[in-house]
Amino acid sequence: MARATRAGVGRAVILLALVLGAGIACRDEPPLKGAVGRLRLSGPRLEFPAAYPGTTREAEVRVVNAGRAPLDVTWTEVAPPFALVDALPTRVASGEVPVRLRFAPTAVGTYTSTVTGTSSDGGKVELVLAGEGKPIPDCFTPVTCSTATFDVATEQCVETVLPDGTPCDPGNACLTDATCQAGRCKGRERACDDGNLCTTDVCHALDGCQSVPAPPCPGDGKCQVGTCDPQKGCGLAPAPDGTFCGSERGCDVADLCVEGACVRRNPPDGFVCATASPCQGEGRCEGSVCERPAAVPLEPDWQYDSRFEGQDLHDLLVSPRGEVTLSGFYGFPVLDAAGEGPVRSNQTGRRCMLWNDRLLCMDLPEDGTVSLMERSTGAPRWTFTLGRERPDFAQKTLTLFLARLAVMAPDRLAALFEAYPAGQNRDTLCRMYFLVVLDAFGRMVSAQELTDPLLSECNHPHPFGLASDTRGNLYVSFARTMNVGAPLASGSPTLMMAFSPDGVPRWRTTRDFRSGELAVVNGLLMPEYGAQALSTEDGSPVASIAQAFGRVVATREVAVPSTPGTTVNGGGGGSLQQATQLQGFGLPGLEPAWTYSLRDGQNLFTKELRLGTWPAGTGRPRDTVVLSTAMGADAQPMLVAVRVKDGSEAFQCPLSYSPRGVTQLMELAPDAMVMMDGATTCGECDPPFANSRARFLRFPMPGLLPASEPWPGTFGGPGHGHHENSAH
Repeated sequence: MARATRAGVGRAVILLALVLGAGIACRDEPPLKGAVGRLRLSGPRLEFPAAYPGTTREAEVRVVNAGRAPLDVTWTEVAPPFALVDALPTRVASGEVPVRLRFAPTAVGTYTSTVTGTSSDGGKVELVLAGEGKPIPDCFTPVTCSTATFDVATEQCVETVLPDGTPCDPGNACLTDATCQAGRCKGRERACDDGNLCTTDVCHALDGCQSVPAPPCPGDGKCQVGTCDPQKGCGLAPAPDGTFCGSERGCDVADLCVEGACVRRNPPDGFVCATASPCQGEGRCEGSVCERPAAVPLEPDWQYDSRFEGQDLHDLLVSPRGEVTLSGFYGFPVLDAAGEGPVRSNQTGRRCMLWNDRLLCMDLPEDGTVSLMERSTGAPRWTFTLGRERPDFAQKTLTLFLARLAVMAPDRLAALFEAYPAGQNRDTLCRMYFLVVLDAFGRMVSAQELTDPLLSECNHPHPFGLASDTRGNLYVSFARTMNVGAPLASGSPTLMMAFSPDGVPRWRTTRDFRSGELAVVNGLLMPEYGAQALSTEDGSPVASIAQAFGRVVATREVAVPSTPGTTVNGGGGGSLQQATQLQGFGLPGLEPAWTYSLRDGQNLFTKELRLGTWPAGTGRPRDTVVLSTAMGADAQPMLVAVRVKDGSEAFQCPLSYSPRGVTQLMELAPDAMVMMDGATTCGECDPPFANSRARFLRFPMPGLLPASEPWPGTFGGPGHGHHENSAH
């Protein structure tokens, strides 16, 4: 009896253990919703990653037998675009079986399909298959001589160079029969000839063949002057009698031309012994003395006061024909401002410049946009927006806008875009930069993100200088900024980068001076705040002077830096009382060439310099002169012109106006000089004079012409071209 009782207790314990074990198992693997019996799935729905048509995605489901005995299972068909990678199990032992399935869409759309499994114990499971066929993205517009296609495997746009010989559009009306050669569009130069030997036949990258008056034919330097015949071309003719021809030029003895020969004579009274200046008539001999009338102050014949007009305008440019355009930092540009019918733009923009005889304005009418517009009407010839042309760049950024523009050639424009990185806010000091090269018709030649350790620092690195040489190579000067908000002041060191006309990187170097504008002449780069000239070939130091180059101007033979102590900043700071000399330095070695000293009590008024030309006399080549403004001992503002070849004074002219500080910008028009003063913010920052309301004045100067020298001014001279001219 006792043994039977103990046996019964043992059986009860074993039964209880089985029950508890079953309960624990149920808690570990609760049945999925809708499942009956022992057949189960690891999930009721299998979501595949989105796939492009023609590609596949895989996912896995686990078929589970929750019991100990094997199950026989029948399954419904898996319908396309879904398919099995592993077969669904028809017999499932205790445990689970992993099964891989594939999603392979053939078209764009959303797909679902249901697979049902029925087991031998009566259980049933359903598996919903779901996937999206997403459209293949359009790739960014490929540059000339390449095509871009989307690689669905890497999910990236891939650029492929077109075969040599493929016809292409060169983006230049002066090239014909263009084909792709090694990934670049090249063609033959268009021949232009109007049949007139007294004109220069040129080809305009946008407008095709044109004819302009040819430069004067050269004389013999003595008593033969150049003449031109439309059929025969240049020839010689006797200079007018009385033309100076030798070293003697007094009123007692002078070397003069008489019937084409240089002879020594005693000039008669009334003989013209000195050429006129813009403010002073010619001199005539009265006995032994060359008498000249007193200089007359030059009066402005036009002015525009943007403070009075309530407009933020602090930049000017002058076309080759003399039209004046005024613009500002997100102000409303005024076109043909000095003409009879000025046109005020209805869109805000930033810096404008001249290119291909038209206005080139940045961020007009929106961020990240550059527009080429007709000068008189503002009608766009073309508009380029980086975010539209390169959406892959736009996806990486919060905001895209233009930082700088630089003319490289008639069919090459450098547009340097700045951006806030995606994921940042507008208060960030982190930046990204994209260099885009455009052709004359606003189409991309190349586009790239610029990277460097200096650019990756979150201290608002900024391009403070851009310039290009006669070959179209581009040079960029980057540095961190020392302040927040425009205008930006540069720090050091300076990162210098060089690119080919198609935007291919050439070299880079880091220098320990502060970043600023760049001048480029004869294979030399002259940085605004550096005293060493760098080679355009590799960025290595070549020659140096004892001062910073500043707003340097240059001919092919002589460079003239701005004088230490001068400035263009608002308020007229700087040690003006010490700025009394200009110096010329010979090229390429930068050896001292000449020194010009102002008269007693005068000091230079500005850092701003420009090159112009002035008549040297009948039958003689025009003199190239460097112009600046000075303050006289009686607080009279003066225009000073110094001959670049030898540092001699060409003229000094008083200017009749009341200065609002130093001369901040100065541009030359045919027979006139246009200047700006009164801007209140930093002019040695970028953008210069931002948010100021400046005053603009034009002074008539018959005979004065803009120079076609390689570097007429740091901002590129007329039109702010930033380009080394090919003049000799």
